[in-house]
Amino acid sequence: MATPAVKIDSNVTGLRYAKESAVLGTLPGSPIWVPMEPNSYSGGFGGNIKTVARNPINPSRQRKKGVTTDLDAAGGLISDITQTNLQELLTGLFFAAFRRKPEYGVDPAQDFSGIATSDDSYNAATGLAAFVPLSLVFASGFTNAANNGLKNVATVAAGKITVTQNLVDETPAAGVGSLVSVGYQFASGTLNVDISGTWPKLLRASGAVDFTTLGLTPGEMIYVGGDTVGKKFVNALNAGFCRVRSVAATYIELDKTAFTMAAETGTGLTVQIFYGRVLKNELGTNIVRSSFQLERTLGAADLDQPTQIQAEYIVGAVPNTAKLQVPTADKVTFDLAFVGIDSQTRDGVTGVKTGSRPALVESDAFNTSSDVSKIKLAPVVSGNANPSPLFSYIQDLNIDFNNNIAPNKAVGVLGAFDLSTGTFAVSGDLKAYFSDVAAIAAVRANTDITFESHFAKANSGFSLDLPLVTLGNGQPEVAQDTAVLIPLNLDAATGAKVDPNKDHTALMVFFDYLPSAAEA
Repeated sequence: MATPAVKIDSNVTGLRYAKESAVLGTLPGSPIWVPMEPNSYSGGFGGNIKTVARNPINPSRQRKKGVTTDLDAAGGLISDITQTNLQELLTGLFFAAFRRKPEYGVDPAQDFSGIATSDDSYNAATGLAAFVPLSLVFASGFTNAANNGLKNVATVAAGKITVTQNLVDETPAAGVGSLVSVGYQFASGTLNVDISGTWPKLLRASGAVDFTTLGLTPGEMIYVGGDTVGKKFVNALNAGFCRVRSVAATYIELDKTAFTMAAETGTGLTVQIFYGRVLKNELGTNIVRSSFQLERTLGAADLDQPTQIQAEYIVGAVPNTAKLQVPTADKVTFDLAFVGIDSQTRDGVTGVKTGSRPALVESDAFNTSSDVSKIKLAPVVSGNANPSPLFSYIQDLNIDFNNNIAPNKAVGVLGAFDLSTGTFAVSGDLKAYFSDVAAIAAVRANTDITFESHFAKANSGFSLDLPLVTLGNGQPEVAQDTAVLIPLNLDAATGAKVDPNKDHTALMVFFDYLPSAAEA
């Protein structure tokens, strides 16, 4: 005899998502249900059923039972940001695919055939030829610690990569381990800093390496310099986060440099640079809509059958809005909301939908005290790679993203049959500590402004760049016995006005590896 539960506690619920196939509302043959850790839910979750009552003219003066007329499928969640937990969902928000440097093993279909200590190599049937000699790869997920971490690529072939570090013999199980290209270490004396032109350049001094083979995208952020002497330029001005302005065979042109760079000859130096996977709102055929199904498990209704789990689903869910929240002395969070075409429920007997359910990968959240490397708002100044910021410190920051999605309703459809996408709008607000009237003047003059932020933790991190921003508000807040604050509103637009290569509104970079210096 069943023992029905009289209540379900929130702590027994769970949340996962699976990416749908190219057909909205349809799962692939073998979906992967990725676990999530929401702090809370926002704006409801599931299907909001709408009904219309019957109210005919009648002598009883009473309404009659209504009918179901519509369903709005939607759900929102607030989550801490870790290095990996939101990356796939953000591709849906940006309507884009990642621009990736060479990777192998990140795709579950890619398996390693072995790791050999005899020649310090990673081996696979094929697929490794995309990596570049002298590149830096980050290895993770392997059983032996010696096979994980930052590695220098020595040689490359279709089925083999050799590195300069010592590896241990290992035969990884299916789906175990990955290699991600995270940077490049230039041969000794082959890289200089050139400031003779309009913009600073990392200039090829000798050798034949073609910088266009590194897969860099104009507008992406990179980090210049390693942690140890010899792997960074001698002049400290030539280190830190920088933005790629353009790339040619012999140079990488930079703007948004951490400092005003100085001319330097890299004699005797094997300088490192670090880069990541790029996500930006795309144009034309590069615009890609990704949809998901969200699964919220709701515990067991029968206490005698604890494995018979109930669940509810949002089907055909596309990220519509998001808010990046960076408050003082707290965690960095994302408030992410989806619009779907339908909702579904399953009882414990039917059970959850089929597919693999990997365990949660534990990862630390980014905090807003020690994990924020830089937040900068500055005027766009032609030929100036490091313009003066409008403030030194902020109290809080919010960046809002909105796809302006609307469900398509039709006769004979409960819910929606498709989703229409509107303008990709990015805006925000912050409160900065007031020090001079530059920000007020920038608001009044409608100055072209640019925004960047960098977060780094445990040798990894992410960056967000808004190439062109219009400022609003700018009225100082003066209260007794407190510092003067200046609130600013941010309204982002395509950066094509200031640089044809910055034809996007927002761009993020996720770094699988950063040197410890990036956390300073």
